[in-house]
Amino acid sequence: MTSVASRLVVEGISKTYGGRRILHEVSFDAAPGEIVAVVGPNGAGKTTLLRCLVGTETPDAGTVTLDGSPYDERDPATRRRVAVVLDDLAWFPDLTAWEHLDLLARAHGDDANDDVVDDALAAVRLTHVADQVPGTLSSGQRRRLGLATTLVRPFDLLVLDEPEQRLDEAGRAWLARYLAALAADGRTVVMASHDPALVEACGGRVVRIEAPDELPQAPARDDGGEPAEDLT
Repeated sequence: MTSVASRLVVEGISKTYGGRRILHEVSFDAAPGEIVAVVGPNGAGKTTLLRCLVGTETPDAGTVTLDGSPYDERDPATRRRVAVVLDDLAWFPDLTAWEHLDLLARAHGDDANDDVVDDALAAVRLTHVADQVPGTLSSGQRRRLGLATTLVRPFDLLVLDEPEQRLDEAGRAWLARYLAALAADGRTVVMASHDPALVEACGGRVVRIEAPDELPQAPARDDGGEPAEDLT
Protein backbone atom coordinates (compact mmCIF):
# COMPACT_ATOMS: atom_id res chain seq x y z
CA MET A 1 0.00 0.00 0.00
CA THR A 2 2.91 2.34 0.62
CA SER A 3 3.44 4.98 -2.04
CA VAL A 4 6.23 7.51 -2.42
CA ALA A 5 3.47 10.11 -2.89
CA SER A 6 1.77 9.26 0.39
CA ARG A 7 1.50 11.93 3.05
CA LEU A 8 0.44 9.46 5.75
CA VAL A 9 1.49 5.81 5.95
CA VAL A 10 -0.02 3.48 8.55
CA GLU A 11 1.65 0.07 8.69
CA GLY A 12 0.74 -2.98 10.75
CA ILE A 13 -1.12 -1.26 13.58
CA SER A 14 -2.21 -3.76 16.24
CA LYS A 15 -3.82 -3.11 19.61
CA THR A 16 -5.08 -5.39 22.37
CA TYR A 17 -7.02 -4.49 25.53
CA GLY A 18 -7.35 -6.96 28.40
CA GLY A 19 -6.73 -9.99 26.20
CA ARG A 20 -9.10 -8.83 23.46
CA ARG A 21 -7.61 -7.99 20.09
CA ILE A 22 -9.03 -4.67 18.92
CA LEU A 23 -6.84 -4.09 15.85
CA HIS A 24 -4.70 -6.55 13.95
CA GLU A 25 -2.08 -5.38 11.47
CA VAL A 26 -4.09 -2.55 9.94
CA SER A 27 -2.28 -0.82 7.08
CA PHE A 28 -3.22 1.93 4.63
CA ASP A 29 -1.83 5.13 3.21
CA ALA A 30 -3.26 8.51 2.29
CA ALA A 31 -1.93 10.91 -0.30
CA PRO A 32 -2.19 14.70 -0.54
CA GLY A 33 -5.58 15.56 -1.96
CA GLU A 34 -7.13 12.29 -0.81
CA ILE A 35 -9.94 11.42 1.58
CA VAL A 36 -9.68 8.00 3.23
CA ALA A 37 -12.78 6.71 5.00
CA VAL A 38 -12.23 3.95 7.57
CA VAL A 39 -15.43 1.93 7.73
CA GLY A 40 -16.52 -1.19 9.57
CA PRO A 41 -19.05 -2.49 12.08
CA ASN A 42 -19.35 -1.25 15.65
CA GLY A 43 -16.51 -2.76 17.66
CA ALA A 44 -14.16 -3.02 14.70
CA GLY A 45 -11.76 -0.55 16.32
CA LYS A 46 -12.19 2.49 14.09
CA THR A 47 -11.88 4.99 16.93
CA THR A 48 -8.98 3.07 18.45
CA LEU A 49 -7.22 3.15 15.09
CA LEU A 50 -7.59 6.93 14.86
CA ARG A 51 -6.32 7.31 18.42
CA CYS A 52 -3.28 5.20 17.59
CA LEU A 53 -2.77 7.26 14.46
CA VAL A 54 -2.68 10.61 16.29
CA GLY A 55 -0.79 9.39 19.35
CA THR A 56 -3.50 9.44 22.03
CA GLU A 57 -3.21 5.63 22.18
CA THR A 58 0.00 3.63 21.88
CA PRO A 59 -0.32 0.63 19.54
CA ASP A 60 1.19 -2.71 20.53
CA ALA A 61 2.81 -2.92 17.10
CA GLY A 62 3.01 -0.94 13.90
CA THR A 63 4.17 2.47 12.72
CA VAL A 64 2.70 5.75 11.52
CA THR A 65 4.72 8.11 9.35
CA LEU A 66 3.96 11.61 8.11
CA ASP A 67 5.79 12.56 4.93
CA GLY A 68 8.34 9.84 5.60
CA SER A 69 9.11 10.75 9.22
CA PRO A 70 7.75 8.99 12.34
CA TYR A 71 4.55 10.65 13.50
CA ASP A 72 5.22 12.41 16.82
CA GLU A 73 2.28 14.27 18.28
CA ARG A 74 4.62 15.88 20.85
CA ASP A 75 6.44 17.74 18.05
CA PRO A 76 5.08 21.30 17.63
CA ALA A 77 5.70 21.06 13.89
CA THR A 78 3.45 18.00 13.71
CA ARG A 79 0.74 19.66 15.79
CA ARG A 80 0.77 22.62 13.42
CA ARG A 81 0.23 20.32 10.44
CA VAL A 82 -2.43 18.00 11.87
CA ALA A 83 -5.96 18.88 12.94
CA VAL A 84 -7.88 16.29 14.95
CA VAL A 85 -11.57 16.16 15.84
CA LEU A 86 -12.44 13.12 17.92
CA ASP A 87 -15.64 12.67 19.90
CA ASP A 88 -14.21 13.83 23.22
CA LEU A 89 -12.86 17.31 22.53
CA ALA A 90 -12.06 19.14 25.73
CA TRP A 91 -13.51 22.62 26.12
CA PHE A 92 -12.58 25.36 28.57
CA PRO A 93 -15.63 25.76 30.82
CA ASP A 94 -15.48 29.56 30.97
CA LEU A 95 -14.78 30.37 27.31
CA THR A 96 -17.58 30.98 24.82
CA ALA A 97 -17.75 29.24 21.46
CA TRP A 98 -16.41 32.39 19.81
CA GLU A 99 -13.56 32.70 22.31
CA HIS A 100 -12.54 29.07 21.78
CA LEU A 101 -12.19 29.60 18.05
CA ASP A 102 -10.44 32.94 18.52
CA LEU A 103 -7.93 31.36 20.89
CA LEU A 104 -7.20 28.57 18.43
CA ALA A 105 -6.81 31.01 15.55
CA ARG A 106 -4.38 33.12 17.57
CA ALA A 107 -2.41 30.04 18.61
CA HIS A 108 -1.89 29.32 14.93
CA GLY A 109 -0.80 32.83 14.08
CA ASP A 110 -4.02 34.54 12.95
CA ASP A 111 -4.47 37.31 15.54
CA ALA A 112 -5.66 40.13 13.34
CA ASN A 113 -8.91 39.09 11.74
CA ASP A 114 -12.10 38.42 13.71
CA ASP A 115 -13.81 37.56 10.42
CA VAL A 116 -12.08 34.16 10.47
CA VAL A 117 -14.00 33.19 13.61
CA ASP A 118 -17.24 34.77 12.46
CA ASP A 119 -17.05 32.98 9.12
CA ALA A 120 -16.34 29.64 10.81
CA LEU A 121 -19.35 29.96 13.10
CA ALA A 122 -21.53 30.97 10.18
CA ALA A 123 -20.35 27.98 8.12
CA VAL A 124 -21.45 25.52 10.81
CA ARG A 125 -24.59 27.52 11.66
CA LEU A 126 -23.58 28.47 15.20
CA THR A 127 -23.60 32.26 14.97
CA HIS A 128 -26.62 32.43 17.26
CA VAL A 129 -24.76 30.64 20.08
CA ALA A 130 -21.39 32.37 19.64
CA ASP A 131 -21.61 33.87 23.15
CA GLN A 132 -22.53 30.62 24.91
CA VAL A 133 -20.05 28.31 26.63
CA PRO A 134 -19.83 24.78 25.15
CA GLY A 135 -21.40 23.21 28.23
CA THR A 136 -24.70 24.90 27.38
CA LEU A 137 -24.74 23.64 23.78
CA SER A 138 -26.50 20.53 22.55
CA SER A 139 -24.42 17.52 21.52
CA GLY A 140 -25.03 18.34 17.87
CA GLN A 141 -23.93 21.94 18.37
CA ARG A 142 -20.76 20.79 20.14
CA ARG A 143 -20.08 18.46 17.21
CA ARG A 144 -20.41 21.41 14.82
CA LEU A 145 -18.18 23.54 17.06
CA GLY A 146 -15.55 20.81 16.83
CA LEU A 147 -15.75 20.98 13.03
CA ALA A 148 -15.49 24.77 13.24
CA THR A 149 -12.09 24.42 14.91
CA THR A 150 -10.76 23.11 11.60
CA LEU A 151 -11.90 26.28 9.83
CA VAL A 152 -9.76 28.70 11.84
CA ARG A 153 -6.33 27.06 11.56
CA PRO A 154 -4.01 25.72 8.86
CA PHE A 155 -3.33 21.99 8.50
CA ASP A 156 -2.15 19.41 5.97
CA LEU A 157 -3.83 16.39 7.56
CA LEU A 158 -7.31 16.27 9.10
CA VAL A 159 -8.38 13.30 11.25
CA LEU A 160 -12.10 12.98 12.05
CA ASP A 161 -14.03 10.42 14.06
CA GLU A 162 -17.51 9.96 12.59
CA PRO A 163 -17.95 13.67 11.82
CA GLU A 164 -21.48 13.04 10.54
CA GLN A 165 -22.75 12.12 14.01
CA ARG A 166 -25.59 14.34 15.25
CA LEU A 167 -25.59 16.41 12.05
CA ASP A 168 -28.85 16.94 10.22
CA GLU A 169 -29.24 16.52 6.46
CA ALA A 170 -28.12 20.07 5.72
CA GLY A 171 -25.12 19.65 8.02
CA ARG A 172 -24.05 16.45 6.28
CA ALA A 173 -24.38 18.09 2.89
CA TRP A 174 -22.16 20.97 4.06
CA LEU A 175 -19.66 18.50 5.50
CA ALA A 176 -19.41 16.60 2.21
CA ARG A 177 -18.74 19.83 0.31
CA TYR A 178 -16.20 20.96 2.89
CA LEU A 179 -14.25 17.71 2.81
CA ALA A 180 -14.25 17.62 -0.98
CA ALA A 181 -12.93 21.20 -1.03
CA LEU A 182 -10.11 20.24 1.34
CA ALA A 183 -9.09 17.41 -0.97
CA ALA A 184 -9.25 19.72 -3.99
CA ASP A 185 -6.90 22.04 -2.08
CA GLY A 186 -4.35 19.23 -1.71
CA ARG A 187 -5.00 18.41 1.91
CA THR A 188 -5.44 14.91 3.32
CA VAL A 189 -8.43 13.68 5.29
CA VAL A 190 -8.68 10.43 7.27
CA MET A 191 -12.02 9.79 8.89
CA ALA A 192 -14.02 7.00 10.46
CA SER A 193 -17.57 6.97 9.17
CA HIS A 194 -20.83 5.02 9.26
CA ASP A 195 -22.38 7.06 6.45
CA PRO A 196 -21.85 5.61 2.94
CA ALA A 197 -23.66 8.57 1.39
CA LEU A 198 -21.20 11.01 2.97
CA VAL A 199 -18.21 8.95 1.86
CA GLU A 200 -19.52 8.81 -1.70
CA ALA A 201 -20.47 12.49 -1.79
CA CYS A 202 -17.02 13.68 -0.72
CA GLY A 203 -15.18 11.21 -2.97
CA GLY A 204 -13.62 9.17 -0.17
CA ARG A 205 -11.62 5.98 -0.69
CA VAL A 206 -12.87 3.23 1.60
CA VAL A 207 -10.58 1.28 3.93
CA ARG A 208 -12.64 -1.42 5.61
CA ILE A 209 -11.67 -3.04 8.90
CA GLU A 210 -13.41 -5.93 10.62
CA ALA A 211 -13.77 -6.80 14.30
CA PRO A 212 -10.95 -9.31 15.02
CA ASP A 213 -11.52 -12.52 16.94
CA GLU A 214 -11.02 -12.44 20.68
CA LEU A 215 -7.64 -13.65 21.90
CA PRO A 216 -7.39 -16.20 24.73
CA GLN A 217 -7.46 -14.57 28.15
CA ALA A 218 -4.24 -14.60 30.13
CA PRO A 219 -4.13 -17.47 32.66
CA ALA A 220 -4.04 -16.84 36.40
CA ARG A 221 -0.55 -16.45 37.82
CA ASP A 222 1.11 -19.36 39.65
CA ASP A 223 1.39 -17.23 42.79
CA GLY A 224 -2.35 -17.23 43.17
CA GLY A 225 -2.82 -13.69 41.91
CA GLU A 226 -5.53 -12.71 39.50
CA PRO A 227 -5.04 -11.94 35.79
CA ALA A 228 -4.86 -8.32 34.77
CA GLU A 229 -8.19 -6.51 34.85
CA ASP A 230 -10.11 -6.58 31.57
CA LEU A 231 -10.49 -2.95 30.58
CA THR A 232 -12.67 -3.51 27.57
